[in-house]
Amino acid sequence: MEEGNDTEISEFLLLGLSEDPELQPLLFALLLSMYLVTLLGNLLIILTIISDSHLHTPMYYFLSNLSFVDICFASTTVPKMLVNIQAQRKDISYIGCLTQVYFFMIFALLDGFLLTVMAYDRFVAICHPLHYMVIMNPRLCGLLVLMCWFIIFWVSLFHILLLRRLTFCIGTKIPHFFCELAQVLKVACSDTLINNSSMYVASALLGVFPLIGILFSYSQIVSSIMRISSAGGKYRAFSTCGSHLSAVCLYYGTSLGIYFSSALTHSSHRSSITSVMYTVVTPMLNPFIYSLRNKDVKRALRRVLSRAAPCL
Repeated sequence: MEEGNDTEISEFLLLGLSEDPELQPLLFALLLSMYLVTLLGNLLIILTIISDSHLHTPMYYFLSNLSFVDICFASTTVPKMLVNIQAQRKDISYIGCLTQVYFFMIFALLDGFLLTVMAYDRFVAICHPLHYMVIMNPRLCGLLVLMCWFIIFWVSLFHILLLRRLTFCIGTKIPHFFCELAQVLKVACSDTLINNSSMYVASALLGVFPLIGILFSYSQIVSSIMRISSAGGKYRAFSTCGSHLSAVCLYYGTSLGIYFSSALTHSSHRSSITSVMYTVVTPMLNPFIYSLRNKDVKRALRRVLSRAAPCL
């Protein structure tokens, strides 16, 4: 076989967030704390929704799915980074890198798709309240989530199959703290025109269309709210969207931050730091957004914690 063929590559080197040895203990402690908060916060949201019958509605069904995806999203990148920092290593196997690319794409895209589905749920709840339970029946809710998984599963698999065609030189270094598709393509030793074209088309379609769906839903929601005569009614209607709107702003705000930081600067270090906001901070903050701004979730959390207190 030819030298540099991808079958001869056994590992890549991840350069991480910083090569300063004095910063490694601080980075490890900070990332571990954030990861544990992400796990506990999202698990608590899921447990609360499952255990409280008042939250067995389409809105909270989608929220529990979002929390599960956030756990998986953070778990795709952070544990490997923690292991490398603790062991003072930078390596990741070739198969491990491709696996990380695959699951990172799945859970990153699922976040956006689920937020779009949740926007549709709020649209039906506010614009068609009398038909809400008929339209958002359990079968449709399950079908919407299953459709999101199905589309993203095949799109991600397509990118991985294209990635498998590329060759990489021995000792390839990835200037990032995890294997991200765009970064892996940059260090390939063979032509990546098809890969890059496919990536840009998929990013445009899977990023723009969900955003258009969210914007359309909220344009209809705002239009319906403005037709409500009482100020109290307007506030109650809008308050049901507050948590979701905050999550949407956080998700797309960090996504655009990564895009512009990559486009405007050639500093891989700065781009990696921006990615932390997207991969670690966003999944960590979602439980707080939904628990602190949502009265139903706060009441359910108090009931769950009060039941758990005697057992501690």
